[in-house]
Amino acid sequence: MINRRKTRKIMVGNVAVGGDAPISVQSMTNTLTADVEATVAQILRQEAVGCDITRCSCPDEDSARALKEITRRVNIPVVADIHFDYRLGVLAAENGAACLRINPGNIGGQDRVKEVVKAAKANNCSIRIGVNGGSLDKRLLEKYGEPCADALVESALEQAKMLEDNDFREFKISVKSSNTPMMIEAYQKLSEACDYPLHLGVTEAGGLRAGTVKSALGIGSLLMQGIGDTLRVSLTADVEEEIKAGYEILKALDIRHRGVRIISCPTCARRGYDVQKTVEALEQRLSHVSQNLTLAVMGCVVNGPGEAAHADFGVCGGKGDENMIFIGGKPAYKVKNEQIIDELTKLVENKIAETK
Repeated sequence: MINRRKTRKIMVGNVAVGGDAPISVQSMTNTLTADVEATVAQILRQEAVGCDITRCSCPDEDSARALKEITRRVNIPVVADIHFDYRLGVLAAENGAACLRINPGNIGGQDRVKEVVKAAKANNCSIRIGVNGGSLDKRLLEKYGEPCADALVESALEQAKMLEDNDFREFKISVKSSNTPMMIEAYQKLSEACDYPLHLGVTEAGGLRAGTVKSALGIGSLLMQGIGDTLRVSLTADVEEEIKAGYEILKALDIRHRGVRIISCPTCARRGYDVQKTVEALEQRLSHVSQNLTLAVMGCVVNGPGEAAHADFGVCGGKGDENMIFIGGKPAYKVKNEQIIDELTKLVENKIAETK
């Protein structure tokens, strides 16, 4: 059992982060934020796959002002991603941002931070201190010689003190790196040094496959230690894939469940039907499901009945063209190979209809 670290609770719009709140899954848009139509459309697609919080980059005034219309038309909180120009943070807060992400490596000194805090207080915004191994303050790079866990933590704690000195405590912290072991070490040290909620992530993780693996290792190992209150899987891929990967990490650790969980075998010569194509088809046809259900898609009787016994629904390959359907862990009836996908889809959809 995972014993989650005790942290303060803050609000990002209407989503609680930290304390006893569920671990939230975040993503980020990659449209031009000033393009309201494209950005709103992308956020709505994120919402459809379960995104709790999204983030929009605000590199200019047009982008910061566009948040007013964007936030009016979406249903999840929007974080404004601010770099270099603190005035864009002020503008974003005034135009509907639920949270301001500021980077200690480029936001500037106490005077600039004070103005950001003033705007956050006036507009009921929280703040994320977003430290990144690729954009550390030059002073810290000179001190440590290169990006390292201690430099990331020192940067975060310095920025946290600036916020505290301005009587502001509605913030969370991230100390991301593209180096997974460094990221893990930084979060471990930070969790010992403060009780603020932590936003987990391996930054610049890479493409869909490599990035998911790196993120699962980094984020997953920290969650196993009870560290982390919200997360983003950063991928060079469709933004919906970030959210799906985030939920898969949480599901794998039995922390939070959303959608259909498919247990399937890697297949061998004993398989009674094409398990791979069946799983691919079911993933596609059931991608809209948000309810927590488990399917066992097993190719033969070696492990099939055992896995199906613990699933809501399942199929176990048999001899010839006969495959056993399981309902509630018990064998129910047999179907032919070409019927498996439709039958399991129907069972899931009927179950959902019953619970509505």
